[in-house]
Amino acid sequence: MSALPEIPPEHTGTPPHLLWYLTEPTRAVVDIGQFAATRSLLRAAPSGDGHTVLVLPGLGATDGATGMLRKFLTGLGYAVHGWGLGRNIGPSVPVVTGMRSLLRTLAEDGPVSVVGWSLGGIFARELAREAPELVRQVVTLGSPYAMTDLRQTRVNPVYQLLARFYVAGADRPPPEHTRPPIPVPATSVYSRSDGIVAWRTCIEEPGPRRENVAVTGSHLGYGYNSSVWWVVADRLAQPVGDWRPFTPPPGMAKMFPAR
Repeated sequence: MSALPEIPPEHTGTPPHLLWYLTEPTRAVVDIGQFAATRSLLRAAPSGDGHTVLVLPGLGATDGATGMLRKFLTGLGYAVHGWGLGRNIGPSVPVVTGMRSLLRTLAEDGPVSVVGWSLGGIFARELAREAPELVRQVVTLGSPYAMTDLRQTRVNPVYQLLARFYVAGADRPPPEHTRPPIPVPATSVYSRSDGIVAWRTCIEEPGPRRENVAVTGSHLGYGYNSSVWWVVADRLAQPVGDWRPFTPPPGMAKMFPAR
């Protein structure tokens, strides 16, 4: 796994390129089309062991956005759950308390794997930090947890507009480098053509049980991208205590660009 790319000073506080942002809806449709063409590859995805998986949506989204991914994971044998908290408007009191309660309930049968899309991935990492005994692993999809400046995301205006509803201090989350290391296995899936968040904010220094996996696609298309689905399936299938970095399967290496 390659080292973390250095962030040039001129990119600090810089959002994704405007072209990537303006073409997000179109490219998301392309992602869905490519998914339809390559979904047969997913028949070879590793089956699950039946453990519980919680999938968290991104800012402004509901469980409907993760429905296809959850159906796929259910078909692999996992006990998959959406978050059931309506639209994700950010870290409001009902959202924060609701996620904590849900995780405790789901973990009654054993540690839960948490998959989070965008802001949902930031939530997933914080849940793992708060209660590592309840979380088996975390997989984030285009989650800008390493932001140093809120201008590094194109949804900053929306986030700030909703900040009045957030728990104290959540309008400006603490920098990732000031947070304790994530205590469970963590995989960060990112795309250099992400038009919503700067891709450098979605990665961290690889280390023991930490990795970054690059895919090709849009931010809005993560939940419909066959490369993303394969990574999630592969990571969830790892036995407890036997974590290894992701390796593309034979014949699929081109689906995962060089980091």
